[in-house]
Amino acid sequence: MIDFQNVSKSFGGKDILKNVSFRINSGEKVGIVGPNGSGKTTIFNIITGVTTQDSGTIAIPKDSRIGIMRQKIDPRDLERELLEFTADAIPELHGMVAELHDIETHLGSDDGLSDEKKESLLRRHGALQSTIEHIGAYHLEQEAEEVLTNLGFPVSEHHRRLKEFSGGWQMRAALAKVLISHPDIFMLDEPSNYLDVPAVEWLCRFLNGFGGTLVLISHDRFLLRKLTNVIMEVNSGVVTRYPGSFDHYVAERENRLKSLESAKRNSDRKREQMERVIDRFRAKSTKAAQAKSWMKKLEKIEEVQLPDKLNYQGIIRFPAPPPSGVEAVRLENLSFGYTPDKLLFSGLDLDIHSGEKIAFIGYNGLGKTTLLKLICGKLKPLSGKVVPGHHAVIGYQAQDFSELLNDELTVFDAVKGALPPAGSTAELMNVLGSFGFSGSDTEKRCGVLSGGERIRVQFARIFVNPPNFLILDEPTTHLDLAARELLQKALVDFPGTVCLVSHDIEFVRGVATAILAITPGRVKRYFGNYDYYLEKSAEESGVNASTLNANAPNRMAGGEVTAKERRQQRANARKLLSADLRKAKDDVAALEKQLDELSTKRQVVIAKLSSGMKLDFGALKKELAALEKAMADTEAAWETRALELEALRQENNRINSQ
Repeated sequence: MIDFQNVSKSFGGKDILKNVSFRINSGEKVGIVGPNGSGKTTIFNIITGVTTQDSGTIAIPKDSRIGIMRQKIDPRDLERELLEFTADAIPELHGMVAELHDIETHLGSDDGLSDEKKESLLRRHGALQSTIEHIGAYHLEQEAEEVLTNLGFPVSEHHRRLKEFSGGWQMRAALAKVLISHPDIFMLDEPSNYLDVPAVEWLCRFLNGFGGTLVLISHDRFLLRKLTNVIMEVNSGVVTRYPGSFDHYVAERENRLKSLESAKRNSDRKREQMERVIDRFRAKSTKAAQAKSWMKKLEKIEEVQLPDKLNYQGIIRFPAPPPSGVEAVRLENLSFGYTPDKLLFSGLDLDIHSGEKIAFIGYNGLGKTTLLKLICGKLKPLSGKVVPGHHAVIGYQAQDFSELLNDELTVFDAVKGALPPAGSTAELMNVLGSFGFSGSDTEKRCGVLSGGERIRVQFARIFVNPPNFLILDEPTTHLDLAARELLQKALVDFPGTVCLVSHDIEFVRGVATAILAITPGRVKRYFGNYDYYLEKSAEESGVNASTLNANAPNRMAGGEVTAKERRQQRANARKLLSADLRKAKDDVAALEKQLDELSTKRQVVIAKLSSGMKLDFGALKKELAALEKAMADTEAAWETRALELEALRQENNRINSQ
């Protein structure tokens, strides 16, 4: 169990967490979601002791073993072999093994140990052996080999030094090390960032078999859907817990937001209506007291606060592409390898037609990025040729593109640098606006931009010369959930051709209309989306496709209301509203008349009481009390009906304006 109580944390005067309280129960699979910079990683760092909270308390069971994937590897570990580094997954094991050897040395020596001492050492020896067996220490190397292989490391490379691998592959090794550490609590921060699609699929299967507590930070909808049964949303310093699946969270958050928006509309409408009523009757002497009473009631109406929206603050809208021929590109008998003796592709023939959206699938290192670079001309084939289509205009986004911006340049200057010679400032501003940059945003320096903003700048650089053939290598890196969904929609709506590589399975599922599967020595095309590819590849390998595709989202077509139906609906609404409006006006007028009559009678009784004449004061006081009660009841009824009348008037105006 992990328990946060009133935890606050700020950096540089900015509140990241504000009096946050939540509990993660043992065995729960928790997905932590929220915009970039909202505090998700801060929560991880507080739990693991990397940073401390400013206030509040955190409770974690002392005997819990936490496995966390670090984003940086100790430089000393870079000299170690891959398998050795990965198998060394349980740090406390070193101390236990050393103590075990010390005990065995003492027991094996003839140094006059008492029977009591020997028995104590034997008990400790047995306890240590039991603990070592329980954590699986004797099988760590075997498990390391298996996990490394499933994450894409060939067995032949298990004894290479870690420093010989790229940064992304080093992070895979760090993930493998955590996965075999047998913790009570797994804490994973964007584990799919360094994985290809097959490795992501395998990671899901592995973690589904984990019986402990899982805490996952991810923008990957596939992982969140497959692995979590609780979602915690971090946003504007607040953590909100949603029990249930990721899809339940999406629906529940939307429902909750709609309910709050409705409550706010009602509150605002009531406030506005009461203000109108007060303004209308404040000048009447007979209503002055009531107006003052309503003003007090108005002050007591609580304002409904809406949570900050998670929607991406910015837009992604691709300009229309120029026309192109039927064919986007053709590869003829293409061969390529970075060394002539080790070819990635040999005799490859491939036609890509205009308008297709193709995702390249396969383990890292098999040539997905290389094939993208060959198609866009960044690399030249060893033999064969790449034939661009008629009027094909390529827009290429490299895998490391968000790091290529000069931090000192403004957004305007960074995009202007990609503007064609014939381009104008007006065209440049239109493109910047299409990607959510306008006004002062164009003067921001690239060094202060978020990951998502840097990606939008790079897309703007691509689209200042609008392409009709987009080649995208890991475009979702650094994007949060909402931004990924917007980019996905923009690509679906894009009428041009798209070739992409992405580790985000839901993104691939949502965009691709065809799959190019790359395996060692083979490139095969599947003329269908990702779910079709899963089914066909499963059939080919003899696997039940339903087990691979259990989490494919259901899609239901929704009907649209026609213009004629909308006109009929408005006519019916006006007819019903007209009767309600007339009745409300009549009721308000009758109640106002009744109030005036009661007020007149009250004044007569007060005049009699103050006349000094010999009268039945007891009876008059009872009559006055009855009149005041009747006035209060009538006033309350009038207030309710007057507010209803004002609401009906506004609704009538809204319908008539449609």
